[in-house]
Amino acid sequence: MADRCRVRVATEADLGGIVAIEQEVFSDPWPRESFHRLLSQLALVADDGDEVAGYILAHWAGEESEILNLAVHPEQRRRGIARRLVEEAVVRLVANGVRLVFLEVRASNEGARAFYDGLGFRQMGRHPGYYHRPREDALIMARTLALH
Repeated sequence: MADRCRVRVATEADLGGIVAIEQEVFSDPWPRESFHRLLSQLALVADDGDEVAGYILAHWAGEESEILNLAVHPEQRRRGIARRLVEEAVVRLVANGVRLVFLEVRASNEGARAFYDGLGFRQMGRHPGYYHRPREDALIMARTLALH
């Protein structure tokens, strides 16, 4: 599936697919309006020509960036889609002069923590009670990017 997916800039037409994945994947999903506002930032989707399989949202200021959200439809997982989304986002962030990327991940989400660790992110701190439904700490992870 990942080799059939293309990663591209998200458009307004992708919002339905993005929101559907968000609602299925997260216990405290973002509202549609949040995604609409973020389309002007770094918003990428992976699609196979028929539907959105995953998405990533990030923003940056100067040399720092934050991955705000990353999700892959449950039926499309374990096919390299999330990795491709992160890698493409990093390429675009580096092209904009970003040197450091942050993200938050649920402390209990060992799979996501291992995934980000495999992409070079390291734990830098903790936000107590950051997540709701259920309330849980977020681990702050960061990765230094090499500018070319």
